[in-house]
Amino acid sequence: MKFFWVDATAQESWDERKTVITASLESGASGIVVRSEDAKKAAKLGKVKLICEGEECDCTLVRFTEEELPSSLEELEGVARVRELKNKGKEVAAYVEILSKAHERLAALLARLTDYIIVVGKDWKVIPLENLIAELQKEDVRVIAGVKNAEEAKLALETLEVGTDGVLLESSDINEIKRVSSVVSRSVEKLELTCAKVVNLKQVGMGDRVCIDTASLLKIGEGMLVGSQAAGLFLIHSETLESEYVASRPFRVNAGAVHAYVLAPGGKTRYLSELKAGDEVLAVDAKGNTRRVVVGRVKIERRPLMLIEAEVKGRVYKTLLQNAETINLVTKDGKPISVAKLKVGDEVLIYCASEGRHFGMEVEETVIER
Repeated sequence: MKFFWVDATAQESWDERKTVITASLESGASGIVVRSEDAKKAAKLGKVKLICEGEECDCTLVRFTEEELPSSLEELEGVARVRELKNKGKEVAAYVEILSKAHERLAALLARLTDYIIVVGKDWKVIPLENLIAELQKEDVRVIAGVKNAEEAKLALETLEVGTDGVLLESSDINEIKRVSSVVSRSVEKLELTCAKVVNLKQVGMGDRVCIDTASLLKIGEGMLVGSQAAGLFLIHSETLESEYVASRPFRVNAGAVHAYVLAPGGKTRYLSELKAGDEVLAVDAKGNTRRVVVGRVKIERRPLMLIEAEVKGRVYKTLLQNAETINLVTKDGKPISVAKLKVGDEVLIYCASEGRHFGMEVEETVIER
């Protein structure tokens, strides 16, 4: 999951810093950088990871703000401190201002020693971040970008499509904290898909169905989660496959009837009927990897529909799809299967959610949808 931290050290008085800490807690920050002398007072305000330069906090911050670096980075006093802290079993976050290629190399070195590496740019926005994300993908470290606002946060979280693991907001603007929280909540999510056994297939006549044309090129294996019940959404494959009947439309998902739900960022659902250009929905693959895509156009047309019912642990989920050979679900092996070839007993992927929904958001209440 993506996350954000907030720096609450720059304000002069405790009351000002307390305001920032409180706003960060209320906005869902998973970590707050505080002054060492504030650690005990901050801990009383709420349960959250506290990061400071002393060893009083959950995570110790070691800052590297030198303009000039020695040819041997190991000579830096801070590197020795990082090693000492890790030998003590402490969790460590290294903070590096990237001023040159040498600073980028320093960040890569520290990333292999620490739990978190925070990189802060002065005269750059993307390139060093791209380099570090690419280099550190397989390392056991969380990469955090220092940002000043929500726009920078969004850019960092999407860089190289993978993005950073999190962002550190260096701003005392309460509204900006809330905006960054919103950006993070809309970032990439990982979902757990499960297999459902098809128990019924039935032609149900004509209805209005929705094609979602996105502003992104979807990949083979990607689609969207759609269903008649918010608790059980079927993975509907995109029209990325070539067919003898029609050319591929790699930007499109023929999602189903107008009443159905589609999963959107932040764990929310939208009705297919209400989608419009500029809205965001989730593209999802068979492994549950997701990415946000923008709706470019919605096409609603009358077409023959098919009812599909599938069972998971005794519970039956339903959806209505256009009855056409170009419409595909996804099997447990991650392969598309046309609704024209679908049979009772086949297994397809769905996303099950236990909570009910209130205006598209998950809530803990009992909701029965048949």
